Amino acid sequence: MPKYIVVTGGVLSGLGKGIVSSSIGLLLKRRGYKITAIKIDPYLNCDAGTMNPFQHGEVFVLEDGGEVDLDLGNYERFLDMNLSRDNNITTGKVYKNVIEKERRGDYLGKTVQIVPHITDEIKNWIRGVAEKEGADICIVEIGGTVGDIESMPFLEAVRQLRLEEGGENVVFIHTTLVPILKVVGEQKTKPTQHSVKELRAIGIDPDAIVGRCIEPLKEETKRKISLFCNVPYEAVFSSPDAECIYEVPLILEEQGICKYILKKLNLSDREANLKDWKDFVNRLKNGKKKIDIGLVGKYTALGDSYLSILEAFRHASAELDAKVNVVWVEAEELEEGKKMPDVDAVLVPGGFGERGAEGKIMAIKYARENKIPFLGICFGFQLAVVEYGRNVVGLNCHSTEIKPDTEHPIITILPEQYGIKELGGTMRLGAQPVIIKEGTLAFKLYKQKKIYERHRHRYEVNPEYVDTLEKHGLIFSGVAEDKIRMEILELQEHPYFIASQFHPEFKSRPLKPAPLFYGFIESAIKKRYGE
Repeated sequence: MPKYIVVTGGVLSGLGKGIVSSSIGLLLKRRGYKITAIKIDPYLNCDAGTMNPFQHGEVFVLEDGGEVDLDLGNYERFLDMNLSRDNNITTGKVYKNVIEKERRGDYLGKTVQIVPHITDEIKNWIRGVAEKEGADICIVEIGGTVGDIESMPFLEAVRQLRLEEGGENVVFIHTTLVPILKVVGEQKTKPTQHSVKELRAIGIDPDAIVGRCIEPLKEETKRKISLFCNVPYEAVFSSPDAECIYEVPLILEEQGICKYILKKLNLSDREANLKDWKDFVNRLKNGKKKIDIGLVGKYTALGDSYLSILEAFRHASAELDAKVNVVWVEAEELEEGKKMPDVDAVLVPGGFGERGAEGKIMAIKYARENKIPFLGICFGFQLAVVEYGRNVVGLNCHSTEIKPDTEHPIITILPEQYGIKELGGTMRLGAQPVIIKEGTLAFKLYKQKKIYERHRHRYEVNPEYVDTLEKHGLIFSGVAEDKIRMEILELQEHPYFIASQFHPEFKSRPLKPAPLFYGFIESAIKKRYGE
């Protein structure tokens, strides 16, 4: 019978509930427990697929093609496991299911209400995921902030879950802000007190509190939180700002958070094997080789828009004793005449639409002509084809996504996308097989002929132009199983020039860096240090 850890947040969003949830999951998994994780997002969207990255950060894509919240990326990276779309619950999904059941007559004429029908749907979903995955412990993170109207049905559902499953089977952990006012320099507990009061008014008494602060919580602060929030002193944990997110599990482990949780769940504590994790964190923090990577995008004002790419940089750099400094390059500024900065490597990420496209093409040309290591991802792959078609082959070409009437439609819409009107969940999504040609850079990096990588796109290289491109020196080293759809391109006479239609960053893990990123960081080091 699965047990549950429910993580809630108070005071404000963006406190790092996802990192706390992921860290607890890692620590429990390293103790030998089978873990799964669920993220609840109380927005009406059915998934994150149609959301603007400026509002929501990146859209993370799962193996099954689910477009989900970026916190699921953290779960996968910390837990080193693949999750499914069912691991992300949204208000839209829940209401859609309940309304469809009502339309079919499943409720036998009853008046359908928030309680019990919506709350039952939420509980059944949570239990279903935990049981399907055979988890010993299921971690459920409720997005948003306690007190938000949209979170109410979910909080009511987990309140009922605890009542039905029993106190020793459901633990509540509340993450809250402990600010420090510069004027007095004191850690203030009032926001935490009010947040817990709000939570208790809903009917949930937290079993533990994780205080987020720029520095470790002082003893006096912890005692105050314990007294006024009605939790034992040993149940108040500190999550100070860390140099990197992967340090958080070690900080929490040192305080005995899992020992406390397992005691509450009536499970035995076990020794956690964290040696490789500690080694990884040490390498990440103490990398000796410094490299500058230019990330050319159009959402550069919000780093979370490219979160998985930034984490993939860290995974690869830790393996190579390096530290990456990301130089943000706004693609539109290149179009306005701004010069490319002096960097050791250039990455052009995924994206959609006309804005900034020409700037990205300029960055690709700069990297190709100046022999600077280059990695293109998804849209970056497509624009690399456009750049090569224009400046090497000599075609007046573009993508039909940007210029439908272009003379040479070198990038065109996928055949299965014709006639599709709905935007949500209709792209080519999830893990797809890619066949890699032997003797290529891609094969050297992956060391195997067949791989599975995650996709998210509507357009592809026009098959009619493949022969022409290859005759002019462009190598398509990875193709789909049908051999029609191009997946990886590279150049031979270049230190490192490679691009993929898929998103390798989504499968990069702390102890298993994505091959394309590993090669990319390695080539940047060679450029800087001549190794």
